[in-house]
Amino acid sequence: MRVAVVGGTGPFGTALAIRLREAGAEVVIGSRDHDRAASLAAELGVEGATNDLAVQAADLVVLAVNADAALDTARELRGAIGSTPVLSVASELRFTKGGVLPSPAAASLAERMQEELDGPVLAGLHSLAAASLGAEVPPDEDAFVCGDDPDAKALALELASRLTSGRALDAGPLASARALEGFTAVIVNMNKRYRAHAGIRVTGIS
Repeated sequence: MRVAVVGGTGPFGTALAIRLREAGAEVVIGSRDHDRAASLAAELGVEGATNDLAVQAADLVVLAVNADAALDTARELRGAIGSTPVLSVASELRFTKGGVLPSPAAASLAERMQEELDGPVLAGLHSLAAASLGAEVPPDEDAFVCGDDPDAKALALELASRLTSGRALDAGPLASARALEGFTAVIVNMNKRYRAHAGIRVTGIS
């Protein structure tokens, strides 16, 4: 599997690229700055390119940019991405004095991204922290993916299965992204409260 990680020079993208490389995937990290991507890629042992070049030959694109840049990045790369499946991992969060809150928007970030792209959009990995992915051993937790296209979802679940020592679980249609993205706020609040890197394991599934 060839995976393009757009936003691969950020903390989550970097940790994801390392974990995927160790799991045997072919990885290219993308950045708007070619030199920055090439320099970090050399350190990580993966390929580096500008975003538009990174996505063109990929089997799956992981959009790992910050939530506030996700839709603009999708619009910019629409032509280069074409019909390639895109996995959205970002969550819109509101940081308040009372805690971290999910976005009040009716549609998830992933659903809005689907309106901007020609190929299928998946949502997932929201419960995985960069610190957990970047640890020496895979995190002992499950990973979740949702989407409407069965073939694209299978590809994203295969990617997710390489990231943890837990399971990659099908979380349903793309509409479930509203819950997955919102649950990120719950995890961030728990991490702040307990000074931890919380993860999720689902019971009752064999």
